[in-house]
Amino acid sequence: MFQSFFPRPKLFFGSALVWTIIAVAAWYTVGIGLGARLGFPPGPGEAHPIIGLGYFITPDFLWFYLYCFVCFALFFGAWAILAPHPYQWWSIAGSALIIFVDYYQVQVSVAINNWRGPFFDAVQQALSGKQQVGSGEFYRLLMIFAEIAFVAVAVYVLTRFFTSHYVFRWRTAMNDYYTARWNEVRHIEGASQRIQEDTMRFASIVEGLGLSMVDSILTLVAFLPVLAALSANVHELPIIGAVPEPLVVAAIFWSLFGTILLALAGVRLPSLEFFNQRVEAAYRKELVYGEDFEHRADPVTVRELFGQVRKSYFRLYAHFVYFNFFRSMYGQADNIFAITILIPTVAAGRITFGIFQQILGAFGQVSSSFQYLVYSWSTIVELLSIHKRLRAFEAQFAGLRQAAIETEETPAL
Repeated sequence: MFQSFFPRPKLFFGSALVWTIIAVAAWYTVGIGLGARLGFPPGPGEAHPIIGLGYFITPDFLWFYLYCFVCFALFFGAWAILAPHPYQWWSIAGSALIIFVDYYQVQVSVAINNWRGPFFDAVQQALSGKQQVGSGEFYRLLMIFAEIAFVAVAVYVLTRFFTSHYVFRWRTAMNDYYTARWNEVRHIEGASQRIQEDTMRFASIVEGLGLSMVDSILTLVAFLPVLAALSANVHELPIIGAVPEPLVVAAIFWSLFGTILLALAGVRLPSLEFFNQRVEAAYRKELVYGEDFEHRADPVTVRELFGQVRKSYFRLYAHFVYFNFFRSMYGQADNIFAITILIPTVAAGRITFGIFQQILGAFGQVSSSFQYLVYSWSTIVELLSIHKRLRAFEAQFAGLRQAAIETEETPAL
């Protein structure tokens, strides 16, 4: 699954993690200061953020872009020399580009959150009638939002185009790797489906989940300082009372609660999804044989196989009932959680409407980042099922015994 596309996967991903930690540590210890000495001074910070597209081209941002490019070039060059791979431009350079663009999209969210403050403060002033705010000011602020949004849309469209090719290159690598060893795996149940369909689904889901995880990490890096700064406006939380950095504490607590809740509720789903795909493969295989041999796919056999498919789906539906219940309940509660913890602050009149909107925006970003597993659990279930199926191929290539789940009886409904 990975060695067909990435060079020496275990060492590659381990070195990528270590190099990232080193690069981040170097950035915060000497990188920022070095940039200032080279003519790239730090920006105004969270207290006085730049509103509009100028936020992305400040000297400290330009220095960050250059720093990232140098770090990537050193990493890519080392792997290209020590372990060249036919897909290295897609797997290494392509992955780096996708991550960098994802960082830009996170900064778009920060820029829009910065825009919320002056816009909604202007709304509050106009509605209160205490201070005159002309229509021109609103149009100016809306144009700033449009500039940020239009550029973000253009980048998003181009990124999705590139990502589609990236996923297909990964599928191509896995397809070539597995078909070259077809005689070793052709007897495995659903072998044709695993090569034709599972490779594409695996590449697409891993890319999506991986990007979501990176997005969550980058969002935390970008928005935690924002949320910590906004915490100065909130003096206490309901029930708990006064705590240091109350908004950050509340976001972490709420996200951990949701993650643990849904992980426990969905712990059985990966295996059930695997069994579901197995009976589907058996049913499809019999139908395919029936196209060429008249004695195959007779009504009795087809009815029996489809009965197993029906039982498998009904069992899966039954388990998704309680999983969806907990997920939906948590999702509805999540819609009002941030507002609930702000009630004492709002009632005391300590914040403006603009700051209120900024807190909701930043809290939502941080909370959703911590809730990565909450929002991704259904997709993770599907990925684990596909991973189990493709691992059967790799076990066969290595001469290993098949995983126990391959021979395990499908559980009764």
